Amino acid sequence: MHWRKFNGETIHLSIKEAVEEAIKREAEKGVRLKVCIGTDSQVKGDDTEFATVIVFLREHNGGFMYIHNEKSKVKYNIKERMLVEVAKSIEIAYELCNLFIQYDVDMEVHADINTNPQFKSNDALREAMGYILGMGFAFKAKPEAFASSCCADKVCN
Repeated sequence: MHWRKFNGETIHLSIKEAVEEAIKREAEKGVRLKVCIGTDSQVKGDDTEFATVIVFLREHNGGFMYIHNEKSKVKYNIKERMLVEVAKSIEIAYELCNLFIQYDVDMEVHADINTNPQFKSNDALREAMGYILGMGFAFKAKPEAFASSCCADKVCN
């Protein structure tokens, strides 16, 4: 997996090493972090483009994020696509959760799924919520899921 910073700079370490380095760097400055992980997707022609983000929020002082983009040729219906987004976020959350425990960093998984039943993405809400909570992670959906609905949305090619 290739990850980059928001400024486009490639992250050459494994994502686990890069996240640990970031946590240590911020802790040395006396900054308390919270991490939000989310994925968004867009269908463009035959491709579905996914963007997964790890958003680091500095308490009272902005934040930064790491980004991973990938494309798929698979044709998903809306519910499948929402659940694939959630699965991508959970995969990263699971890979990093021991770091967050070790360094006492709060973490949430954000799903780009609308809580309003009038929206098609709402069909996936119950399954996504069960999946995320079942893994033991804190969960946010729209409109509170800014990591997926705002941050990942902006970097989905």
